[in-house]
Amino acid sequence: MHDVIPVPEYSRKRNRLSIAIKLAIAIGLLIITGMGLLGFVILQQQKNVLSQQIDNMGNTLARQLANSASDLVMADDALGLQTLANSLPDNNVLGVLVVSEKGETLAGSGIQPDTAIIETQREKTLLNSLQQVHAFEWQNGSHVLRSFISPIEFNNLVAGHVVLTFSSTAMQQSLRASGLMIIQITVLSALLAIVVAFIMSRHLSRPILHLVTASQEIDQGNYAYRLREYRNDEIGDLAQAFNQMAEGLLRKTQVENAFSRYVSSNVARKIMEQPDRIELGGRHVQASVVFADVVGFTALAENMSPQDVIELLNEYFSYIARIASMYRGHIDKFIGDCAMIVFGVTDEDADHSFHALACAVMIHKLVMRLNEFRIRRGLLPVHFKIGVNSGNMVAGNLGSAERMDYTVIGDTVNLASRLSAVAGSGQIVILDELYQQPGIKQRVLAQAFRTIQVRGKQKPVTTWLVYDVNGEDFQIMQDRIDTILLGKFTP
Repeated sequence: MHDVIPVPEYSRKRNRLSIAIKLAIAIGLLIITGMGLLGFVILQQQKNVLSQQIDNMGNTLARQLANSASDLVMADDALGLQTLANSLPDNNVLGVLVVSEKGETLAGSGIQPDTAIIETQREKTLLNSLQQVHAFEWQNGSHVLRSFISPIEFNNLVAGHVVLTFSSTAMQQSLRASGLMIIQITVLSALLAIVVAFIMSRHLSRPILHLVTASQEIDQGNYAYRLREYRNDEIGDLAQAFNQMAEGLLRKTQVENAFSRYVSSNVARKIMEQPDRIELGGRHVQASVVFADVVGFTALAENMSPQDVIELLNEYFSYIARIASMYRGHIDKFIGDCAMIVFGVTDEDADHSFHALACAVMIHKLVMRLNEFRIRRGLLPVHFKIGVNSGNMVAGNLGSAERMDYTVIGDTVNLASRLSAVAGSGQIVILDELYQQPGIKQRVLAQAFRTIQVRGKQKPVTTWLVYDVNGEDFQIMQDRIDTILLGKFTP
């Protein structure tokens, strides 16, 4: 199987012909072909008409000459025959010949066929009925001549023959002139047709170019772009259909953006991709969860107006959501003054445990920097207590067919919530099982905390306090914090 090598976009655009040029060429070729066929038919028709005219004139003159020469031949009037022969040649009649029944020349003038030719044609006329004129062509140098031979009759007996020779030059000149005129008309018509076709093609292809531009705008996410083609034809219908499609995409994007503000953007994307497959149920996943709770929020809110409380929570939750996305997590829900953050759901993440810990550390570091700013303004600092846990949990849609919520549940989630309740101000509490996971000890800085009794477990569990990350993760986190707070603090 051969690999398909894609053609670069610039190469395709450079080598292609526009629709306007293609249509102009096609219409031009069609007109040239049509005019050529029409010219050929006209020339053939004209040739037939001219040939018929020559034949009619030759037949008539040959019969008249034969009738006029009949008495002169019987009277053996050589002078009269010669006078008759000399009177006929003009621009059309090139030669006249009168021969006896034995083939002897009695009179003649102008161009004459060879004797052998005349004898052959005389024999043909004798085989035909009387009064029938026989026409034949013969070559005289580079010219083709047409002769008519008619029997001279006397009392139903053949006394001789007359031969009239006509020139085909006039006919050929007429045909050449007609052909030249037809060629000129064809060329002029073709040029005019190409120009008109190109103008028409540009007019027809312009909406297509607008459609291509609109498609590129839609591809770049500009769903507000609209075609302005007000035409009462198929192109107008296409423009209207495109605008309806763009309007649908715009509404879909608006719904996704609004939807993602209430649920995780990953969840919103998956739901919008398969809206007909939304159903209750879940699956077991290995993931991590972080509970970040504001310390002393009730007391803090008592000294603030409701609007200030909402603004405070929105500000800090916005920072938390941004930090979570940096470590491939998403906000599962906000529970009052607590944020629940999930890692490894819905997108798989083999390093979800460390990402959850790093997110928790970065939240505390960012809050410390924000508190510096609040203290400068004479405001009370805000502190979080955080519990982190990792393990098996159930992820899926919970609720009813009319109202459901995509979330994670299970003992791992409940334990993370309890760990946040155990933590103090500015502390991150995790279980020993999480700290002992491969790769965690080497990347985080922690110290043993205490052994606590957790509801639902018979034996006490050992906990650790995480206070930082080390190695290159430390510098990455510092750079991210500086980026978030760029311009927040005044020098």
